Amino acid sequence: MLDPTLARRIKLVGFDVDGVLTDGGVYLGAVEDRRMEFKRYDIQDGIGMAFLARVGIRLAIVTGRVSDSVTLRAKELQIEDVAQDPDAMKLAGLRQILEKRKIDVGDVAYVGDDFPDLPILRVVGMPVAVGNAVPEIRDVCSVRLTKHGGH
Repeated sequence: MLDPTLARRIKLVGFDVDGVLTDGGVYLGAVEDRRMEFKRYDIQDGIGMAFLARVGIRLAIVTGRVSDSVTLRAKELQIEDVAQDPDAMKLAGLRQILEKRKIDVGDVAYVGDDFPDLPILRVVGMPVAVGNAVPEIRDVCSVRLTKHGGH
């Protein structure tokens, strides 16, 4: 059950990508000798994110991989705040977004599933775990979604 007082404070919801916005699979290949990475995104997640944006909640994507598909999905969903770090140093990327938007970390919800999300989930006001999250993530999250990430 969500704490209504905390829920009303949320100004930004951040999302991990692999395992949260996708099923966790990554398709790698090459097109004309150019490395390509593809991910399968869930359309229902995008609709839910659009509903959040419509009621004035800012959205952010914070991921530990760099991928053109993330950039394309963010653009499609009109998400301006995207942090992609090849070393999975996600907390620094989120802090930059929060500084830019002048949002306190306590007014943030973040949805994660795996170990690189722990530093963020330990500091945000509303840590959220998807259904397929590793036990260590579920243990630190006040909200647990039953739906498997990306499905």
